Amino acid sequence: MFRSFKEVEQHVLEKGKKKCIVLCGAHDEPALEAVVNAKRRGIITAILIGDETGVKDMLRELEEDAADYEIIHKPDEIESANMAIKMVREGKADIPMKGLMQSSSYLRAILNKETGILPEGKTLSQCTVFEYPDQNRLMFAGDCAMIIAPTMEEKIQIIKNSVELAKCFGIEDVKVAVLSALEKVNPKIVSTVEAEELSKLDWEGLCTVEGPFALDNAVDLEAAKHKGISGKVAGNADILAMSCLDMGNVFTKALTFFAHLKTGSALCGTKYPVIFTSRTDTLDGKYNSILTAIMQSS
Repeated sequence: MFRSFKEVEQHVLEKGKKKCIVLCGAHDEPALEAVVNAKRRGIITAILIGDETGVKDMLRELEEDAADYEIIHKPDEIESANMAIKMVREGKADIPMKGLMQSSSYLRAILNKETGILPEGKTLSQCTVFEYPDQNRLMFAGDCAMIIAPTMEEKIQIIKNSVELAKCFGIEDVKVAVLSALEKVNPKIVSTVEAEELSKLDWEGLCTVEGPFALDNAVDLEAAKHKGISGKVAGNADILAMSCLDMGNVFTKALTFFAHLKTGSALCGTKYPVIFTSRTDTLDGKYNSILTAIMQSS
């Protein structure tokens, strides 16, 4: 089990897990800088698809040799996204990454039923990995960016996707806390009712799911004891299952902008790892997302 992104980086370097990232819409300084940073740290090689002149100008500003990259001139964002996904499907690259383009164009390429990389029957969801310094470990939270108001079936798939990601980081006995505003079932708060339903499902040994939990008693054992909450997950959650995108999005942004915790983001459910960062993510956050995708691909 890894306790920090630094430990993850060390593992990637020691195991020689270098992967090839294909950055579509590569004429995007924040995304390109993240790729350059990861290449300099020795964890990736890269293919850059986008406006060739713009890409080369940005590489020059970053004091990076363009000859160290395969650069493909394809400035149209839809064509760029489709080519990146095609290269991953054909084994010419390992991980696609979004640069300067609309999210819809990138997702359309991923979700295309004929040429995309989402297997039939799978649900595309997002999961945030973050360092929890108080307990010196990594935790996971999902969905924080993709599914607005997940149905019960989608919540099941989100949990399964998040558990799969957690296992990539060496967590075997995965504990999932289904969050709401409080830890008691209240018919007026639908998320508490659904949390209880999720906790009663047979997860077939995949993980332990309990809920509803308020955030405090999901992550702090003393808070759980104070409220008389027992169980395997109470105060020890590995995964925080969000009730909706509103909760997840606010939670992850609070981690970054208020708590200043180190985070990374992953898309889950796809056949291959996918890097889908926000323009507001820090350089370290983008790097952590690259590390996360490498762990998914191992």
